[in-house]
Amino acid sequence: MALSPQVEARARRAALENALAHDGAAQAGPIVARLLATDASLRPHADAVRSLVSEIVADIRGLPAAELEDRLAALGGPEAGPPKAARNEAPDFPELLGAVRGKVVLRMAPFPSGVLHIGNSRMLFVHQLYRERYDGKILLVFDDTVGSAAKRIETEFFDLIRGDCELAGVRPDAVFYKSDRIPAFYPWARRVIEKGGAYVCHCPQELLGQNRVAGRPCPERSQTVAETLDEWEKMLGNTYGPGEAVLRLRTDMSDPDPAFRDRVLMRISDIDHPRVGRKYSVWPMLEFSWAVDDIELGVTHVLRGKDLVMEDRMQRYVWDLLGITGPPFVHWGILRVREVKVAKSKSYQEVKSGLYDGYSDPRTWSLRSLVRRGISMDSLRQFVLSFGMSLADIEVPAETLYSENRKRIDATTVRRAFVPDPVRVDVEGYPFDLAHVTLPNHPDRPELGQRTVAAGPSFYLPRRDLSAHAGLEIRLKDLVNVRLEAAQPSPGGTVRAVFTSRENRKLPRLQWVGSEGAVPVDMLGLEGDHSTGLGEAELSRARPGDILQFERVGFIRVESDWVSGSTPLRVVYGHP
Repeated sequence: MALSPQVEARARRAALENALAHDGAAQAGPIVARLLATDASLRPHADAVRSLVSEIVADIRGLPAAELEDRLAALGGPEAGPPKAARNEAPDFPELLGAVRGKVVLRMAPFPSGVLHIGNSRMLFVHQLYRERYDGKILLVFDDTVGSAAKRIETEFFDLIRGDCELAGVRPDAVFYKSDRIPAFYPWARRVIEKGGAYVCHCPQELLGQNRVAGRPCPERSQTVAETLDEWEKMLGNTYGPGEAVLRLRTDMSDPDPAFRDRVLMRISDIDHPRVGRKYSVWPMLEFSWAVDDIELGVTHVLRGKDLVMEDRMQRYVWDLLGITGPPFVHWGILRVREVKVAKSKSYQEVKSGLYDGYSDPRTWSLRSLVRRGISMDSLRQFVLSFGMSLADIEVPAETLYSENRKRIDATTVRRAFVPDPVRVDVEGYPFDLAHVTLPNHPDRPELGQRTVAAGPSFYLPRRDLSAHAGLEIRLKDLVNVRLEAAQPSPGGTVRAVFTSRENRKLPRLQWVGSEGAVPVDMLGLEGDHSTGLGEAELSRARPGDILQFERVGFIRVESDWVSGSTPLRVVYGHP
């Protein structure tokens, strides 16, 4: 497919900016991700985009920084981006069937085994959108039926999840706990039994599964209503222990979906529940609890992922059996962020073991971790809602989210110099009048002002840059040209360089930090790694919560104040 000149121009701009950010070595992967993230119309043509980007990267490979900057300047002003239609700025959110303004009641039902993460954000923001549209209500209904060893319920998550909702600006109108409502499920189970829709099964779990797959009824399936009621009372009376009896829904044993054949409605558990202890021994399965609560709590519409269609069938089956008209279901497809591997149980284990730095560790991809990285909930909301209510499964790069956040912060975020793994460089013949220089806080926003920074004759440069440019003439970014004498520091820990000129020539540009007042920095990365280095003296003014851009590194969020002689300034890497 031939891509338009406008797309080619955006690709070339992205490649030039990427090359400048990586010392001339443009990286095709992030460029492609950026283009696909910011223009949904290109996603079906990803192969053509990759081919175009590869050609552009090959064309600009090896060009000095000055030439890259000249080519970028020749492209004109800031990128306008794809047409509005391509950006999908007004995605389709269909009207809710039968919805009446002021009467809509929705429910979110998280299982309290972990904090809310990026995968839960669609639940939050879709519900909020419809609440706003219909002036409705959102119920937060904790699905805290008994869990398992692998899926633990912890009391801390009740407050943490409520805090996550607050963080996202989604404030529920009422909060319910399934564990408080267990007695309410028993009369419903009895009604199902009296309709001849359920029986008490004593098959071991393994045999139950085998019978279901084979479409073979278990011996108890022929129970009469009276027999089942007697068995049900025994379940409630603690005659049976865990695994010895379950209440099963009587469906079609020849149903095309084996999983729907005689599913379990209620089971026995002796797990010590963190809220109610062992007060109850008979607990509902989640789909049965939803069938009850969606009626009793007055839910008018159920919004959830299409992976829960089995639960839809279960709820409808129970409602039809009892002659009840339940709320309609509205679904969305699965949205995956390519770089995200989220598992609540794993995050729980890693946090409790101390391997992760709490639930805001970047590796959890929790809402808290995104805020810690400087990614706003407004950006996350726009990212999620940009996909509408499509039933198609979608996988996008994290750059799609980063691009949304970048739109909000780039124009107001000041730049600062940071050098990882620094090596001191002493420049012989350095001009005395350039001991301090004035630099803009933002290259394109003069209204953000300027700052005066300490420059030479001594600098810190990244060790990797020194190794790559040993013996070569380079330009200290926005300053002067020098010739590096060696790649490795002398026994005294410094590298020698010689001043050559002030002229802005076409030379490799290296990031630097003046040695005077340099601030030690510890940067937490996306994989829990730490990068240490030195930042310019202006970082001593940074305060917790500040979002800055480290030039040629990316956006960061400050976590701590820094006082001379104290521990390093702690920052968290956000995104490119």
